[in-house]
Formats: sequence, structure tokens, C-alpha cells
Amino acid sequence: MFLLYVLIPIVQSVWISFHDWDGLGEKVWIGIENYVELLDDDTFYVSLKNNVLWLLLYLLAIPGGLAVALFLNQTVFGIRLYKSLFFFPFVISQVVVGLMFTWFYAPDFGLFSALIEWLTGEQVAILADERFVTYGIIVAGLWPQTAYCMILYLTGLNNINPEQVEAARMDGAKGLKLLWHVILPQLAPASFIALVVTVIGSLRSFDLVSIMTAGGPYGSSQVLSYFMYEQALSEYGFRMGYGAAIAVVLFLIMMVFITVFIVRMLSQERNG
Repeated sequence: MFLLYVLIPIVQSVWISFHDWDGLGEKVWIGIENYVELLDDDTFYVSLKNNVLWLLLYLLAIPGGLAVALFLNQTVFGIRLYKSLFFFPFVISQVVVGLMFTWFYAPDFGLFSALIEWLTGEQVAILADERFVTYGIIVAGLWPQTAYCMILYLTGLNNINPEQVEAARMDGAKGLKLLWHVILPQLAPASFIALVVTVIGSLRSFDLVSIMTAGGPYGSSQVLSYFMYEQALSEYGFRMGYGAAIAVVLFLIMMVFITVFIVRMLSQERNG
């Protein structure tokens, strides 16, 4: 199954990237011309810059998820209801999230727009402004991603050794000192998984861009995955070879991070 659905498609994508192909006719071998063209394509650099921005800001989901998990890891009245409310963003579709935030940012009736108008006296069309559109989409993505990290950390908090916590408290550790020296080291496996999933999720960002802006305005919110789709698979896309070249570049970027994560995981297992 892994060979059929993962390895073979990767090899096929690399092979297609060296051809000029519309997806139906004969493939024409053009070597590295797709990659050379990609290096001269301004949209590629906009997409790459936005992917880096996604990667940097998406990492905020990890401390955000940890903070929410620490808040919910209490035995107070109504805590199950609070957990359900914070868990809700994770179970709804990315399409629904995109539509909700599109309405949230809408200049005429959106709550965010109304808040900005109340504070500044002016309306701001987040999704129509080249300066803010990528940040607006990333915030929409952070909402469910933070909920996912929260779930990972809640699971980790349930497995913390209470004896170590009590011993640290008896030694006078509390607050941030207790969190940093006792709790966070025991949450290392959860942090590792949260980091891997968040990094890969930021590089694979497609759904929200497609639903909220379709890469606009004027291509300013493009990311590599949507750029690839637009070139190869959209209504007017016919350049399968060029789209495959974009996919290969995105795959290589992901492989850098995945390799680092795997090497670190193996070294931790050897040390353990």
C-alpha cells in the first residue's frame, strides 16, 4: 500500500516534472526547463514567501495549545463543557472554518470588521488587502490547529507522573519554574508530535487559501500547494509538468523538515 500510494506517485511526479504535458496528450521531454521557468516566475517567490510566513506563524499553535491545555487540566465546575467548546474547532471541516472566517472578516457585516471600525473609525477588508490577507488566512488556520495541539497536550498531561510534581512542590518549585523544569520535560513527546504536525500542516496549506481567497487578491495570498493546483488541476490549468515541478519543490522542502524530525527521533530513542 505504501509503495502503491506513496512511493510510486512520488517517482511519477518527479518524472512528469521533466515533461511538457497537458494531462491528456503525449508527454514531451523538456529536461529541467520547468524548473528554470519556475526560478523566473514571480508567483513562485510570492508563494514561497507566504509558505515561510505560514511556517513561522503557524508554530504559535504549539504554545497556544499548551496554554489552553493547562487551563483545561483542572477539576472545576463545568470543565467538561469548556473542553467541548475548545475541542469544537478541531472536528469541523477546514471548508467550514474558511467560510466562517470569511464572514467574520466581511467588511459589511463581519464582527471583526465592526470591531476595527469601532476602534479606528474605518473599515478594513482583510481578505481584499494585499498587506493583511495572508495574516488573516493564517489566523483562521491557527484556530483548529491550536485545538489539535491542545488535544495532544491534554493527553500528555494525563500521563504526567504526579509523584515528580509533588516532589518538586515540596522542594519549593511552583508556577513557571515547575512548568519549565518538571512538566514540560514530561511533555516532550507531545511537543514533538505537535511540532511535526504543525510544520507539515503549514507547508500543506491549501483548503483555507482556496476557500477564502483563491490565491487573491492579485495572487498575494498564493502558497505553493495552491499554485501547483492552479497550474495543473484547476479549470484553466493544463500544465501538468509545471505543476509537478512545483510539487517536487514543495516535497523537497517538506523532506528537509521530515528528515530533521526523524533523525532527532532516532537519536532520542538511542539515548533512551
